[in-house]
Amino acid sequence: MYNKPKSASLLLPLILIISLFFLWGMANNLNDILITQFKKVFTLSDFKAGLVQSAFYTGYFVFSIPAALWMKRFGYKAAVVFGLLLYATGAFLFYPAAAQREYALFLGALFVIASGLAFLETSANPLIVAMGDPATAERRLNFAQSFNPFGCIAGILIGREFILSGHEPRAEELAAMSAVQLEQFYQFESQAVQGPYLAIGCLVLLWALLVFIVKFPHIDKDEAAADGLGSWADYQTLLRKGEFMFGVAAQFFYVGAQVCIWSFLIRYGQEAVPGTGEKTLASYLMGSLVVFMVGRFVATALMGRFRAAWLMWVYALANIALCAYAILVPSHSGLLALAATSFFMSLMFPTIFALSIKNLGALAKVGSSLVIMAIIGGAVLTAVMGFISDMASIHVAVAVPLVCFVVIALYARRCDKAEVALK
Repeated sequence: MYNKPKSASLLLPLILIISLFFLWGMANNLNDILITQFKKVFTLSDFKAGLVQSAFYTGYFVFSIPAALWMKRFGYKAAVVFGLLLYATGAFLFYPAAAQREYALFLGALFVIASGLAFLETSANPLIVAMGDPATAERRLNFAQSFNPFGCIAGILIGREFILSGHEPRAEELAAMSAVQLEQFYQFESQAVQGPYLAIGCLVLLWALLVFIVKFPHIDKDEAAADGLGSWADYQTLLRKGEFMFGVAAQFFYVGAQVCIWSFLIRYGQEAVPGTGEKTLASYLMGSLVVFMVGRFVATALMGRFRAAWLMWVYALANIALCAYAILVPSHSGLLALAATSFFMSLMFPTIFALSIKNLGALAKVGSSLVIMAIIGGAVLTAVMGFISDMASIHVAVAVPLVCFVVIALYARRCDKAEVALK
């Protein structure tokens, strides 16, 4: 039976946990700017530029299970504090990486940031689910996730205003520069990331201190006391649950679709609308994230009237159509179609997450770690999209997120049929 915690004891911890959705949204979407910046600084192919996301989301994959075991042993709060410390460390590592202008060091710093975010997401998502009636878990998590786009927009704003210079010399202009001028140009563009990431590191450290000193309510006493570190048997049990594993697969493809579209939206615009500057295209990306934010609140409201799985099925079908248009009509309207997918992506991550762990009971913590591990889709599928772009073109590579939305539609349809059958 669900026992409602006292609202007063939850208010400040709830505010601090919801703020985490902002902080990791900011880190995630700064990567979309970094891809454009690093292509310029290191003259990378689309595949190599996509390694920004591969390094980042591999951190999620590697640390999701350790995060769950840490959380099960020490609790939600300890996992959040440790995750924030890792996040800050990775942000500070951007300073020496920029000073040495080494792409591998940047990738390493991103891996450390993502390792911290694995701890944050593995703990924050199930914590929000636990803070209320299980019957409204999807809606509550969608509400909390509605604050994530504010961080995403902040990340794009920071990148557009403080990282992207707007200076985009053509190949012939670079060739005309002297060795000294070329070195100065690359060094200036590389060091543009230092200030923003130092500021982010300081902010995250401050938040770690706040979480550490604030008293958190004991929400899941029975489960926390159950078996300490847990065992690999928990994971073996979950791997045999077909419906849960379908949810993990759906999350893999959803994150892959989201990261692919946001990572290469500027690149798509450069090809589909030649001559459009990087700062202008960054504004399209920011607009896409505003649409995403609006979509979160709209979806939360609609879930009061429609079944969550049914709504996700309709949204997935809409995105299949939008991606098909972007592939067939690479133009300004194709760019707008690709940007519009953000509205329909808005409900997918929290809905897939909540549907996946909803009925897991004592296995919810380890289950959440497997769902977070599925974020590796952002690493794998972004690299695949970059490779297809190099082999063909970026608009053809939009086939990757299209396929992802097909998988999500199938999962949503299955969940909705199962829910209707139970009524």
